[in-house]
Amino acid sequence: MQIGAQMYTLRMFGQNERDLGRALEKVAQIGYQTVQLSALGPIEPRRIKALCDANGLSVVLTHNPEGDFLDRADALIEKHQLLNCRYIGLGYLPDRYHDPAFLPYFADDFGPAAEKIKASGMKMMYHNHAFEFARMPDGRTMMEHLLSMLPSDLMGVTADTYWLQYAGMDVCQWLKKHADRLPCVHLKDFAIHGFDIRMAAVGRGNIDFAAVLDTLKQNGVTEYALVEQDDCYGESPFDCLRQSYDYLQTIL
Repeated sequence: MQIGAQMYTLRMFGQNERDLGRALEKVAQIGYQTVQLSALGPIEPRRIKALCDANGLSVVLTHNPEGDFLDRADALIEKHQLLNCRYIGLGYLPDRYHDPAFLPYFADDFGPAAEKIKASGMKMMYHNHAFEFARMPDGRTMMEHLLSMLPSDLMGVTADTYWLQYAGMDVCQWLKKHADRLPCVHLKDFAIHGFDIRMAAVGRGNIDFAAVLDTLKQNGVTEYALVEQDDCYGESPFDCLRQSYDYLQTIL
């Protein structure tokens, strides 16, 4: 299992080619060898690959807009072949599917792309937040419905530790139960700040990451554990990525 950096943490620094190159250099200097691409500016995939190669970084996962799955699946696959990236991520469930009446159409709409992605030797990945654990009218959670629609060979889950904790899940138990879905995982800590809940660098919050990593190792499925921190609350995101990396080296 390799520890990587989710570039969404550094999205401010990835909106043009010049800044992205600088950001990737700093990521590599911290010690990361793999990255997830997310929320980048309009930069040609070939240039992104060249910048990653120049810094010894492999692209292992992405997040992509829904239109790429629904309308441009072939181009989406070609882009990931260029990037040499097997895991093609959907970062958020479009709002219309949150309605119980419309949720069943998720499989109708995304299933064909998931099939094409599988046929290409890749896998579609769904990234969870907390809303998927809301109870639907039938008593099942939205996540239970989503997982029942597309089997694990068609859709993996990029399980986000912060959002699992936020949703009231037992993080390790959830990871054990859904091991077959988890080639990629997001490591993000859950911290208390007065009466507020905050995202935090790994090791700075309340999640037992030694237990999380042990669970993932026992599962034997997760290839990439990617550090993500959506909000650094005024700290440099580079410093936060370094704090997470340094802490993880002490418990790996």
